[in-house]
Amino acid sequence: MNKTKISIIIPAYNEEKSIGNVINSLPEVYDKLVVVNNGSNDSTEIIAKQNGAIVLFEKKRGYGNACLRGIEFLKKSPPDIVVFIDGDFSDYPQEIIQLIRPIEEKKVDFVVGSRVKSLRKKGSLTLQQIFGNKLACFLLKILYKSKFTDLGPFRAIKWNTLLDLNMIDKTYGWTVEMQLKVLRKKIPYAEVPVSYRNRIGKSKISGTLKGTLSAGIKIICWIIKYYFKK
Repeated sequence: MNKTKISIIIPAYNEEKSIGNVINSLPEVYDKLVVVNNGSNDSTEIIAKQNGAIVLFEKKRGYGNACLRGIEFLKKSPPDIVVFIDGDFSDYPQEIIQLIRPIEEKKVDFVVGSRVKSLRKKGSLTLQQIFGNKLACFLLKILYKSKFTDLGPFRAIKWNTLLDLNMIDKTYGWTVEMQLKVLRKKIPYAEVPVSYRNRIGKSKISGTLKGTLSAGIKIICWIIKYYFKK
């Protein structure tokens, strides 16, 4: 039996304190590990390279821009499954095994790591993050009959399915865009409970009121706009 080819994409902006921890905590199940340096002005790139990652540079700021850069690179030698994980060490990289299992077992094409309360460290999500996440998932349920409970960035998806989604969002709307398109296309999906802890360093989004509001508005707009899109 051929081994499933797994590629991991880590968008990273000024994550010098955490990126080494993320890389070194990953189980050795991947074929390629790609860190996308999203315009960092610290040692993120150097540390990622020292720890064995392929490092790409994307000067256009934005979570979506970084993810799209990683996808474009992987087109040269496509994997079977792509995993996205943040570079702040808030997720538990070793749980990638649980995340990819439903896809490897051919049960679904897409899996989201759901940051359930019982597995979250106290304070790892701010009150505004919890509220915004619940509101977004409630709207997904009402408008799309969704069963998603989280918009968490730790996720896995079949390569061909990912390409079929034709992802376009450049910033905060990346995760919800992916889930919206999965729902619209009736792609089989699942959630897997994952652990979550306080990130290393300050969040570029939830760390400020402006960032939180901008992300929340972008996500809600994506949900409403896509609902009325033909």
